Amino acid sequence: MEEFSVVKKQFISYINKIIDNHMISHSYLVEIDDYEKDYDYIISFIKMILCNISYEELAISNNPILSLIDSHNYPDIKVIDPDGNWIKKTQLLNLQKEYNNKSLLDNKRIYIINHAECLNASSANTILKFIEEPEEDIIAFLITDNRYHIIDTILSRCQILTLKENHYSYHYDDSCRFILNCMIHPTDFFIRYNYIFNNIFVDKLVTIDILMNVEKILITYINSQYILDFELDKEIKSIFNSTSENEILFLLKIIEEELERLKFNVNFKLWLDSFFSKIILGG
Repeated sequence: MEEFSVVKKQFISYINKIIDNHMISHSYLVEIDDYEKDYDYIISFIKMILCNISYEELAISNNPILSLIDSHNYPDIKVIDPDGNWIKKTQLLNLQKEYNNKSLLDNKRIYIINHAECLNASSANTILKFIEEPEEDIIAFLITDNRYHIIDTILSRCQILTLKENHYSYHYDDSCRFILNCMIHPTDFFIRYNYIFNNIFVDKLVTIDILMNVEKILITYINSQYILDFELDKEIKSIFNSTSENEILFLLKIIEEELERLKFNVNFKLWLDSFFSKIILGG
């Protein structure tokens, strides 16, 4: 019998509930660790949608759709991969043109965009229009290894699923708690600047460690909003009262940018001043 990690169990539980409750979205963004290891779970979800069966039924069903998908001969699934370094506008225009036609099997039509982080400005705008005005029987799957490399306008229009294991592993201590509170309440960040500088962000390596853990906590909180039965630490959950997902995405964007900056030989005090200004002034 296949052994599932906690994340995989949560994913399977969630997609089963989607099918059971007939709550299929028109667009999904699925965040994965590894295409080779995680892609089969996405294909399983697509099979469930097309055959209207549970994950457990996939192994015993004789529906011919399943074998067509496994042999890559199902006519109403289209897969788009990057052309070079980018997914290009012409690829998406061709997809839309093809999907102007009716389903060949009178079923839902599905397109998969692999490495969705490779959408450039032009192609992202093209697919955004397709996602914003979906036909009833067309479902999008955007696959990425980092949702925060996807433009916000696309991210906000997709139901987000995750297969990433490390998003649930973080070190939560007093320093993380303090910084997390201050980032969510920027006035505290300003008031406690000297305390943070002298007692928490004492050097670059310590700061990187704290910010990486705060980033994971923010990601974990967002995941908990989309994965049913996900248990989040009550103390952490209480910190996010009245905090919107857009605010959290904003903080994640800043943390990601600043962790990248800290890899280089920056003046730490000047960096800290800049970091505080971005949090307090909203970017």
